[in-house]
Amino acid sequence: NSVKEYEVNFDEYPLDVDHYVGDYAPYVQSKRVDIYQAFVKDLLIKDLAYPSFLTSEQLNEITEKQQKRKQRIGYYGIWASKERAMTMEEVKEKVEAGNPYVIRLKSKGSFDNKIVVNDCIKGRIEFPENDMDIVLLKSDGIPTYHFAHAVDDTLMGTTHVTRGDEWVSSLPVHVDLFNTLGFPLPHYAHLATIQKEEDGKRRKISKRKDPEAAVSYYDELGVPPDAVKEYLLNIANSTFENWRRQNKDANIEDFDFHLNKMSVSGALFDMVKLFDVAKIVISRYSAEKVYNDSYAWAKKYDEELVKLLENKDYALKVLGIERGNAKPRKDIAKWSDLKENISYMYNEEFDKITEFDFGKVTDKELANKISKLYSKKYFDINDDKQTWFDKMKDLAEEVGFAREVKEWKADPEKWPGHVGDISSVIRSKLTGRLNTPDLYEIIKVLGKDEVLRRLTK
Repeated sequence: NSVKEYEVNFDEYPLDVDHYVGDYAPYVQSKRVDIYQAFVKDLLIKDLAYPSFLTSEQLNEITEKQQKRKQRIGYYGIWASKERAMTMEEVKEKVEAGNPYVIRLKSKGSFDNKIVVNDCIKGRIEFPENDMDIVLLKSDGIPTYHFAHAVDDTLMGTTHVTRGDEWVSSLPVHVDLFNTLGFPLPHYAHLATIQKEEDGKRRKISKRKDPEAAVSYYDELGVPPDAVKEYLLNIANSTFENWRRQNKDANIEDFDFHLNKMSVSGALFDMVKLFDVAKIVISRYSAEKVYNDSYAWAKKYDEELVKLLENKDYALKVLGIERGNAKPRKDIAKWSDLKENISYMYNEEFDKITEFDFGKVTDKELANKISKLYSKKYFDINDDKQTWFDKMKDLAEEVGFAREVKEWKADPEKWPGHVGDISSVIRSKLTGRLNTPDLYEIIKVLGKDEVLRRLTK
């Protein structure tokens, strides 16, 4: 589902163990054993690899000696010299005796030499050359990551390898291995880990500890995949935010993404920023798309929201409030916000409200007077927006409030409030809230009868 929702389309992959999509099957390692063994045999014939019969106990002994002597840990040089020098007869004898073994690279490298790799993200990186006789094939015949990477990626024609920067330290091994096999080295792009701030400190975001590391988390919250992808581009390329500002309606596929613009040290994951991005993304949606996507989410996660959305015609009117304007509403970051954001537009939810805050108008008698005047003298469902607002100013003047906000600001002692405070009373009477999208549009959607009913509540 995640692959489908996020439009991640693979060119090649296994359908199951025996069936594939792509030109380089099989894609399951256990089905590629003959391929790995063919390359290993070639290396053995060229004396570039050898069988190693060391037990884990013997390897531990070598490590302990190296630690005591404060030498580099690993299987290289003098430590590997005995097995390197084994004759074919000695090898044959051990194999026929049933001794388990692995196949190791016979590295020609020297730790005193330097190699340079130009990483697509980190730039020029210099390392000591690899001299470790790494394991190529394990005792069960399955390759290590290093060997499978070299063989599989070369045979598949891979030109660029993107992976986490925990693999940077493996570059000397991979350069040595590719050179030994005679394969062209791919371009590497090592991605810095996404980080999270906790108790004032940064740490790598964890798929075990942090729910936001999983795509399913955003599905449960109802954050649209579009928003998640847009946010990830924000933290992936420093130039994306300016590009988006200049190309508000463009598809993210049009963004010129560059690996060398990615953070070298690791981007900080910020849920608040993600939700801000999501609000902007959802604000660009049509009412129809908001309805379809939120309804699909609600059927999975919120039965109460499903009930509110069942009347599609009315729901589209509600969701169309302040949508498609030059400055559309930006109050919805995720579908789990939606029920709270629109519930007052539904009678059964509105009628549960028992406490009303009228803002600066703290005298409830005055609030009731404003409400009655509006309903009996000034309210006309057929008014256009300018006429409606002019009438609100007339109402403000009738109860002794300033017609214009700027008038009140110029001399706040002269009036108890301004037209905006009058609007707040009507807004609260009709919605139970002081902060909502455009009040005029709300009135038009509620309709004459419901507006009058609510004003007398």
